[in-house]
Amino acid sequence: MAQQHNSVDLVGDETVEYFAKAVLLAALTAALAQVSIPLPAPLVPFSLQPFGAFFAGLLLGPLWGGLALTLYLVVGLAGAPVFSNGAAGLGHFFGGTGGFLVGFLAGAVVAGAIAHRRLEPRPLDEIAVPTQVVALLAAVAVVYAVGIPWMAWALGIDLTRAATIMAPYVPPDLLKLAIAIAIVRGGYLVRE
Repeated sequence: MAQQHNSVDLVGDETVEYFAKAVLLAALTAALAQVSIPLPAPLVPFSLQPFGAFFAGLLLGPLWGGLALTLYLVVGLAGAPVFSNGAAGLGHFFGGTGGFLVGFLAGAVVAGAIAHRRLEPRPLDEIAVPTQVVALLAAVAVVYAVGIPWMAWALGIDLTRAATIMAPYVPPDLLKLAIAIAIVRGGYLVRE
């Protein structure tokens, strides 16, 4: 005679869904980081990597968006070549661009917190475009606020010099912000 067993859900379906999306956004960030143009030192590479942080914050909120970028950073620190231009490892993390990597994580959390106003994400159609713009502007500000001082420390230059080096990156990052909003609003990443 067959025995019957009761099943127990250890993790809810919603948690599994959010975790899967976080893993996918970590992988997307790694893929976007490979679309980069190396620039001479002390410049950081120009890459599509910020899109990963933007999408993570807008699509998954602060908790799950933060997890997505944490997974991305952990994989890169472990040695997988997921940072811009195939870079990886602890040495790269403590170099001039390491602060921007940490800034992407912080930016995703900040963008998610502003856009969703709670830990769990809410449907994107409930988030007004101006709120999304403010969320991503804050994310960009956080990336620079973490990345520039880190760059100054890692390269042994003063803060003003690091800010001057990064100033030309602001307009392209604002363009990336606008493109990210258009992609998210167009529903190209998520179909409800």
